[in-house]
Amino acid sequence: MAYVSQDQKKKLAPGIKAVLAKYGVKGTIGVNHHSTLVVNIKEGILDFIGNANKKNKAYAERTGSQFYEVKDNYQANPYHADGDEGVFGEFFGELIAAMKGTDWFDESDIMTDYFHTAWYLDINIGKWNKPYNYTGA
Repeated sequence: MAYVSQDQKKKLAPGIKAVLAKYGVKGTIGVNHHSTLVVNIKEGILDFIGNANKKNKAYAERTGSQFYEVKDNYQANPYHADGDEGVFGEFFGELIAAMKGTDWFDESDIMTDYFHTAWYLDINIGKWNKPYNYTGA
């Protein structure tokens, strides 16, 4: 059963804050329902919204589906976000590694419908009531 405590969050916080500072991004760290470690990214010099729209547009053109524009906020997929190109992939890769730390594990087996992980990860770019603030050029 996934479980993350406030003590574990405090232990992981310096590494997470170091990654945020390295890339010029401000955010908060929290725990949701004792099972999910959450990083809420509020503002920074990286254009996450523009990058998400670029990815969505390329996907829509490649698959012939409709393009859905990201306007103020979105939730990054922590299981595929490190596959982004350039600085975004580097940022998400380092952030996810810092969120997992040394104690994280995943012994899930989808074939048998068995899910066992240390804790879940959420990365929110902006929030529904407070959009991401891009401070770059």
